[in-house]
Amino acid sequence: MEVKINREIREYTESMFFGLSLRQFIFSALACIVAVCAYFLLRQHLGTETVSWVCILVAVPFAVVGFVKYNGMTAEKFIWAYIKSEILIPKRLVFRNTNMYWQMIEQGKKDKGKKGRFKNDKNTEKDI
Repeated sequence: MEVKINREIREYTESMFFGLSLRQFIFSALACIVAVCAYFLLRQHLGTETVSWVCILVAVPFAVVGFVKYNGMTAEKFIWAYIKSEILIPKRLVFRNTNMYWQMIEQGKKDKGKKGRFKNDKNTEKDI
C-alpha cells in the first residue's frame, strides 16, 4: 500500500467530489450552469456551432477562477492584488544607486576642515 504525502503541507487540498476540491467543484458546476443557460438563451438566435463557441467562452472564466493559482493566491486574491497595486495604489518606483564608499569619502572631505581628537588618543591632536 502506498500513501502519497505532499512535500509542502500548505499545498494539501482535500478532494470532496469527483477528485476535485470543494472550491473546484463549485466553480465547475457554476461554469456548467452558465454554459447551459447561454445555450438555451442563444440557440434560437444563433447557429449550433456559434452557440457552442459562445457557451465555451462564457464558461471559461468561471472554470479559471476555480482552478488557477498564481504565487500561492487564488484567482480572486490575485485579481484584487492586481487592482490594488495598479489602480488603487499605484507607485512609481525609481532606482537610484547609492555608493557608500563615495559618500564616506565626501563626508571625510567635509570633516577634514574640523580639528578634533581621536577617542583613544588623548595626548596627540590629529586631523580627522
